Amino acid sequence: MDIQTLRKMRNSDFGKISGEFEKVANPQSESKSYQDDRFWKLDPDKAGNATATIRFLPRTVKVVDGNEVVDELPWVRIFSHGFQGPTGKWYIENSLTTIGETDPVGELNSRLWNSGVESDKEVARKQKRRLHYIANILVISDPKHPENEGQVRLYKFGKKIFDKIMDKARPTFEDETPVNVFDLWEGADFKLRQRKVEGYPNYDQSVFMEPSPVAQSDDEILEIVNKQYLLSEFTDKKNFKSYDELARKLASVLDGGSAPAKTAASIADDDDDYTPPARKEGAKPAVKIAASTSDDEDDEDAMSFFKKIANED
Repeated sequence: MDIQTLRKMRNSDFGKISGEFEKVANPQSESKSYQDDRFWKLDPDKAGNATATIRFLPRTVKVVDGNEVVDELPWVRIFSHGFQGPTGKWYIENSLTTIGETDPVGELNSRLWNSGVESDKEVARKQKRRLHYIANILVISDPKHPENEGQVRLYKFGKKIFDKIMDKARPTFEDETPVNVFDLWEGADFKLRQRKVEGYPNYDQSVFMEPSPVAQSDDEILEIVNKQYLLSEFTDKKNFKSYDELARKLASVLDGGSAPAKTAASIADDDDDYTPPARKEGAKPAVKIAASTSDDEDDEDAMSFFKKIANED
């Protein structure tokens, strides 16, 4: 790719991005399962606080096997489920609704919700699908891990941060200028601030800086974009389990008895091969969610946290 191609992509990209923001704002109008070293995340201190500065990057263009591959948008949206069933096993899987297909947990939750029984609705709430986004970023400042600075990484984030991105593109007030934060020349660095509020990560104090180029020279800009990762792999159907595979996993998680109540911390200390005792006859089934959180980012942590112990078939 050359610098002129990048410049030409700017206007068309912002138009497409704005259209996606409109879908999010007016919904009526409208991943990886292992530790992936390409991802960057904040490393909070003991008090749960952390800060860093990152820059969201535009959609990726790569030549793969001689063909040019272009991501549709500078982010991908992933739906997933994470809950513990009455067997004590965990269901931690990406939802097929991510790629527009029917998902067995979604079907089950619909039946539970429509039953009219409040206890069924509570189970559906605990099994609800969760949302996160993945984008390419440039790590500008990472005080806790300065070795990350200057690197292009993948970043997984939740709705709170996505809303901040959308607010810059679709400002509330008429005297505010829309900013495409993914733009290489007129985008904006993002001061990411994490605090612990009522026991959970909170990102409300995160802010975008004034618009500025991502780098000072065309050569530096090209060096950055050439290090980006294609996001389309995260929504490639071949990387999702089939409906039948997910249905079998769901049945395995739901059929059987309840294990002793366990917290996220206690499960992390267990061996990967932990098998809970069978439910005693007559005991009531229970469904336990990985964590009750105040922000989507904590859901992301829970997803990766339990992946290694969730592969019980």
